[in-house]
Amino acid sequence: MLRRSISKSIRLAASRPAASLHASRAFTRASYTQKSATLIAASRSFSAVPNDALSKPDVSKFFRPVEVTPTGVAIVRLDGPKAMNTISFEFSAAAKEMWSTEIAPRSDVKSVVFISAKKDNFIAGADIQDIKNMEDKTKLLPIIEDGIEFFKDMKSKKIPMVCAINGPALGGGLEWALWCDYRVCSDSSKTKMGLPEVKLGLLPGFGGTQNLFPLIGVQGAMDMMLTGKDIRPAKAKKMGLVDLVVSEHQLESSAIRAAEDLANGDIKVKIPRKPKSWMAWGIEDTPPGQSKMWETINKMVMKNTNGVYPAPFAIIECVKEGLKSSDMDARYKFEREKFAELAATNESASLIGIFDGMTALKKHSFGEPKNETKNVAVLGAGLMGAGIAQISAEKGYRVLLKDKTEDGLAKGEQYINGNWDKKLKRKTMTMHKHNQNTANIVPLSDNTESWKQHFSQADLVIEAVFEDIDLKHRVVKEIEDVTPDHCVFATNTSAIPIADIAKASKRPDQLVGMHYFSPVPQMPLLEIIPHAGTSDLTTAAAYNVGTKQGKTCIAVKDVPGFYVNRCLGPFLVEVSALAKDGAGLELLDKAMLNFGMPVGPVTLADEVGIDVSNKVASFLSNADLGVRMEGGDISLMGEMVEKGWLGRKTGQGFYTYDGKKKTISAEVKQYAADFATRDLGLTEEDVQNRIVSRFVNEAVMCLQDEIIADPVNGDIGLIFGTGFAPFRGGPFRYLDTYGIDKYVAMMNGFAEKMGPQFEPCQLLKDMAASGKKFHGPNSASGL
Repeated sequence: MLRRSISKSIRLAASRPAASLHASRAFTRASYTQKSATLIAASRSFSAVPNDALSKPDVSKFFRPVEVTPTGVAIVRLDGPKAMNTISFEFSAAAKEMWSTEIAPRSDVKSVVFISAKKDNFIAGADIQDIKNMEDKTKLLPIIEDGIEFFKDMKSKKIPMVCAINGPALGGGLEWALWCDYRVCSDSSKTKMGLPEVKLGLLPGFGGTQNLFPLIGVQGAMDMMLTGKDIRPAKAKKMGLVDLVVSEHQLESSAIRAAEDLANGDIKVKIPRKPKSWMAWGIEDTPPGQSKMWETINKMVMKNTNGVYPAPFAIIECVKEGLKSSDMDARYKFEREKFAELAATNESASLIGIFDGMTALKKHSFGEPKNETKNVAVLGAGLMGAGIAQISAEKGYRVLLKDKTEDGLAKGEQYINGNWDKKLKRKTMTMHKHNQNTANIVPLSDNTESWKQHFSQADLVIEAVFEDIDLKHRVVKEIEDVTPDHCVFATNTSAIPIADIAKASKRPDQLVGMHYFSPVPQMPLLEIIPHAGTSDLTTAAAYNVGTKQGKTCIAVKDVPGFYVNRCLGPFLVEVSALAKDGAGLELLDKAMLNFGMPVGPVTLADEVGIDVSNKVASFLSNADLGVRMEGGDISLMGEMVEKGWLGRKTGQGFYTYDGKKKTISAEVKQYAADFATRDLGLTEEDVQNRIVSRFVNEAVMCLQDEIIADPVNGDIGLIFGTGFAPFRGGPFRYLDTYGIDKYVAMMNGFAEKMGPQFEPCQLLKDMAASGKKFHGPNSASGL
């Protein structure tokens, strides 16, 4: 039971994001989930502003006037000034004022219902800027303590409190609900509950680590807090997180009735809500069981975070403290002290920076397209095309999925339906939604007589055919002849210049690149590549579609490799150089895992495919990167392709694969040994610095050459596209933290010893000389 309930689910979404190279399915298990609404909830500032800052809290700004029913139920409607209710200093002050003036002194109030006046939102969390802007994180301690005292003051009136949840109740929103005696939620698809603080390197700071586990059990609580996962209504009821699930239109009346019944004694609440099984009791409430439970949890956290994220271990410490102490005040104090410690870490600052970047990238400056995109056509039903069709259909687009043959089309549909069937089995998708998604896809092939008629209604076409310029030219001409004049044509290519593809277009201003990463349903990044003649309205249309598909979009310049793969070129070359210098395959993987990458470079090449990795490296070697692609020998992979060692897909790459087991065979060890020309006795740190410096320098070069707009795009692109260690905040934040001057000095040392491929680019030198940083006040990003 313990391994089933915890081991499979402790996956820190921010800890090991997915990887790249356009064809990899290796890293989906750890991909960054990119749920920005969830992340808002993770930063905690739940307290009143100091009295001198807010002398008269404006209650009406955050709450509707309190209504009291004839039966004594006070209905408190939350209604903040933003589209989503969030918790801020000002909100907290207003909440205290509301309670002390409208609830606490009234003897006719027998119970309380907290409900949102907004249609699809209870409380989405707190304003992350409250923590970010507080330089001295120890000042959070009295702020959090004040928030706890507010909740305790509410409880001291000794009247039942009911929370009515419709839409997100995340972070502070769920913690508010946990202080209540009874929770009712709607069965809306928008209703979700969670404590996602771990995704920002934090922990639930307002009693969450102490109030959750008595309610639903230690194992369930650890699963929620260590993963930051969303809990949907049915599961919330099953685990005892909520007491009642009702339809949306019954939510308020059901909550009022529950409040009346609680006040009358007709409903008696108990903690935990669900009686424990003998097995759960043995695991959670006996010394031997607890010992084994914590051993398992620690093992899984280490497996999934490599020990580089402090937040999950702090969460574990808080719950352990709660289990051994009966002093609630001491437990809350322990929790807030751990929270303040985490808030001061570089890891939390980096993860908050990612969130800020995601928020910033939701906006673009390309304007709004003249025509709304309703019908999306996808050409090619392979893994890429099918994945694009899947995410488009899930977001409500009518999708025209076309393949040359019926067999190819059938395989694409099988892939899509297989993914949806898995969601259905896991209860993350309803049968209604499954049927709706399926109905959104119109399958077409060359043999479908009406395919041209369907395409005459397309607003945006995304081609995902083979990487062949002649084929893409034929496709552009054929499709433009049958699509309406306003239709945007997007090409999904990882290598071919968009301008070259546009040469075949009669509407080149309406052609743009949309570079997805595989597997599309899991990978969060989308590179949007306008060529020199692409109109802003076309770019805006691509950006809007990508955002609606759930992708974080970055606009990049039309150059070989674009941004992500361009940075991976020198990375791959340096891996081969290290192999030449005697670094073993195991050392290469281990070093980068310990740096914080989701997988090592050897495993990366195997999972992507040796042939694909070799193609990217070869392409960039012949492109415009010049000396930056020197110093290594990519024939390492070329010869493997000739041998048929293509990686996991063939069962043999650098590793030999037998199901989930992988080993390095004697033949491969000999191959690597023969490839090496010397043994420099390289350490793990040597490997990390050589690989990462090539990677990071190319990212800065892309900023220097205006391939990316700013460091925010650069950080998000490599985190979401390659898995660059999120706790380091991306290449630009990593340089800021490390010290740009120190990094330049290190690279200069490498350049003297090993060649000009290590020479830092001019912008990096300039930043080192000026003492400026890429992020922060007066920086390039402004974040």
